[in-house]
Amino acid sequence: MMKKYDYLPNGYQETIRKGLGALNSYTRVSYDIGARAEQLDRLRQELDTADAIVIGAGAGLSTSAGLTYRGERFERYFFDFKSRFGIRDMYSGGFYPFLDAETRWAWWARHIYFNRYIDPPKPVYGELLELVKDKNYFVITTNVDHQFQRAGFDKSRLFYTQGDYGLFQSVNRKLQKTYDNEEWVYKAMEAQGFVRDESGVFTVPEDKDIAMRIPTELIPKCPDDDSDVVMNLRSDDSFVEDEGWHRASAAYYDFLKKHEKDHVLYLELGVGGNTPVIIKYPFWQMTLDNGRATYACLNFGEADCPEEIAAQSVCIADDIGKIFRDISG
Repeated sequence: MMKKYDYLPNGYQETIRKGLGALNSYTRVSYDIGARAEQLDRLRQELDTADAIVIGAGAGLSTSAGLTYRGERFERYFFDFKSRFGIRDMYSGGFYPFLDAETRWAWWARHIYFNRYIDPPKPVYGELLELVKDKNYFVITTNVDHQFQRAGFDKSRLFYTQGDYGLFQSVNRKLQKTYDNEEWVYKAMEAQGFVRDESGVFTVPEDKDIAMRIPTELIPKCPDDDSDVVMNLRSDDSFVEDEGWHRASAAYYDFLKKHEKDHVLYLELGVGGNTPVIIKYPFWQMTLDNGRATYACLNFGEADCPEEIAAQSVCIADDIGKIFRDISG
């Protein structure tokens, strides 16, 4: 039986296929392919002359924008969870086995709000938009913090492969839908005692009197059948790929196919080793397949490329925001 979205091309599967194909295609990784000034000049030129720019963004881009999961931000907003449960960062806290739903959803309300519904401390996403806003671009990202749209990127040119902090899904697998959670998040933040500052952003009150639980009646439920909900984040085969996801996947597929022989800049930003088969390895393979393409890897302390495409590559190991400012300056 044909599934609901089978008629659409699947850019996610296509990029995974290319990524898996790249695993056996390369011999060595190159780290030093030129002086920083030369790499910056080449990147400027590629941004100016490319027929199309495919942006692949990982967690390092949001880290450069100041959306860090540990350190000062964690200490400010989760000091009580750290003290009581020994949680050391936002990432690990998402897997903590809280004993009741009221505490678990208090945690998630904060986690969602401070990573999805506020602007990042640094304008890195906006700086990227300034570089590409008049270009023919498309974005594929494993980030789930929605910061591309907050910065003003065209929604029709974005593909969030791994989900969105702003969406819930039902535990009922028959309901292949997602549900916006913004209204619930704001209610749950207020219920914990967070207060709004003059710009309307929730902050910890001066006396730090906030709760680590939400009222039982605020535990989120599916609006369709009152079943329990979970975050719409890819962790196993229960992840819901809804209509919006499939249309974005198809748009990505179409963009890649349309420009596969053009002068393409594959611009990889802050992609680490957790999910290289979604962005990094496919970008390597598509660059190898197209002699007119350029691969650019911008990543703090971790910029590299295979020897086979070194002549087609730009690698700059530095803070991404600093690189953007240097290019624009």
